[in-house]
Amino acid sequence: MPKIYFLCTGNTCRSQMAEGVARHLLDASWTVQSAGLTPQRLNPNAVRAMAEVGLDISAQRAKPIDPTFLASADLVVTLCGDARDQCPTTPPHVTRVHWPLPDPALSTGDDATVMAVFRQVRDEISRRVAALA
Repeated sequence: MPKIYFLCTGNTCRSQMAEGVARHLLDASWTVQSAGLTPQRLNPNAVRAMAEVGLDISAQRAKPIDPTFLASADLVVTLCGDARDQCPTTPPHVTRVHWPLPDPALSTGDDATVMAVFRQVRDEISRRVAALA
């Protein structure tokens, strides 16, 4: 059973969206989790962006990195530079990839502008996860 771990700084947006997309697109044999270096609250705009494509991540919660899951993962995907640079060491069998996506939580402007950034990040995550499937 392959395991994939999505990591970000706060586990509030990108990694949460990636977890939701992966649970939807990858077959049931995959174990999918996300976590953050310093977990914070799930971003409501991430929930909104995912709901727009029929994916409900509202029950997901930000979690700290689980060293046991990290060490047993087949693939670790970092979604921000902090997670890439500060992720704990993994055993040699763990494949690590970095998806340098902008943090939609840092977007500014009116609601439409902010949501456009969330949608762009969501769609890019979807493309990348689909390539794994």
